[in-house]
Amino acid sequence: MLVVFCPFAAGYYLSYFYRYVNAVISKDLVQDFGLAPGELGLLTSAYFLAFAAFQLPLGVLLDRFGPRRCASALMCVAAAGALTFGLARDLAMLSAGRALIGLGVSAGLMGSIKAFTLWFPRERLTALSGWMIGIGSLGALSATAPVQALLGSFGWRTLFVALALLSLAAALLIFFVVPERELPGRGETWSEQFRMIAKIFSRLDFWRLAAPLVLCQASFQALQSLWFAPWLADVHDFTRAAAADYLFASALAYLVASVLLGQLTEMLAKRGVSQLRFYQAGMLACAASFAPIALGAASGTLLWLVLFAATSIAAITAYALLTQLVPAAQTGRVTTSSNVLLFGTSFVFQWGVGALLGLWPTSEGRYQPEAYRTAFGLLLAAQAAAALWLLTARSKGNTPLHPPEIVKSLE
Repeated sequence: MLVVFCPFAAGYYLSYFYRYVNAVISKDLVQDFGLAPGELGLLTSAYFLAFAAFQLPLGVLLDRFGPRRCASALMCVAAAGALTFGLARDLAMLSAGRALIGLGVSAGLMGSIKAFTLWFPRERLTALSGWMIGIGSLGALSATAPVQALLGSFGWRTLFVALALLSLAAALLIFFVVPERELPGRGETWSEQFRMIAKIFSRLDFWRLAAPLVLCQASFQALQSLWFAPWLADVHDFTRAAAADYLFASALAYLVASVLLGQLTEMLAKRGVSQLRFYQAGMLACAASFAPIALGAASGTLLWLVLFAATSIAAITAYALLTQLVPAAQTGRVTTSSNVLLFGTSFVFQWGVGALLGLWPTSEGRYQPEAYRTAFGLLLAAQAAAALWLLTARSKGNTPLHPPEIVKSLE
């Protein structure tokens, strides 16, 4: 745990911090650079675009070279991106820095999961992934009210220079502490490795498991990392500090749920509830929790934000289910195949919400409640449709799919 889990956890903490920090500094960016809502959404979602674009090559690299070398090299790229962002003088430089950050942290969770499949029994994967998400959630927590408190003294530019140094330190920690281990499937050629990705995408069981993960987490990431803050201010008349406190509460709920995820699934498994059944129930609960937010409920805002954050963590169960569809040599590719969809969709959602908000007239810099209801309502419809499709999957005992489907590997 010390030499495998902890070094990757340091990098993943920073990955989440980067992902959500723009929600708090968004007003500073708008003021300093005169950004329109669509430009702000596009800038922030550049992280997701670069992250998603690298996922398929990342899966091949993880399976071929291992998580230690891949993750440490990419964290150096994140350090360069943070420095570029902190020194930016225009929107283009900001976007380039944000994209480099997204590329640099793209191996955060996927590299961790690949390392876990090498060093730990497969049945521990959900618990380990939950703990890793918990560490990341600490990064998300740090990017809310604590950042707001520091901005007055140091400013957002100094913050990103410090983040560049921390990213470099995380890269060194992963490279020099994490040990090497023999990788399965080393005999595959490059072309064989990439052909396996096409076979993964051709499988209906892959899409059925991946779709709820993608749409639930993409909605949460796009909103928590940017649009919930202005939504709280424009629709519910929150101050900037109060909005940061609410984001802190939802991030804390996400953290607690992620830490408890492994224990909960193990406890339910002993009672005969499979991970698939838990995943199905969690995705229905996630959509139900988001519904009052999307439909414009006038009260209970904190409750619904906390419930949405807590139930969305159930989507992480999909990673363990997906790795059971393939041989050990292909676990990097099956998880990154789902991740390219997740972060590509996060980019579309984050940019798309901003584009939709811009279709309505603004009043004193505030976006219209009708605009938020339209944008959030579309996200709700997508989540609900994926959750209902997931109900068509079947389990037997504690296995995610029927045994014949598991036996039908991608070899």
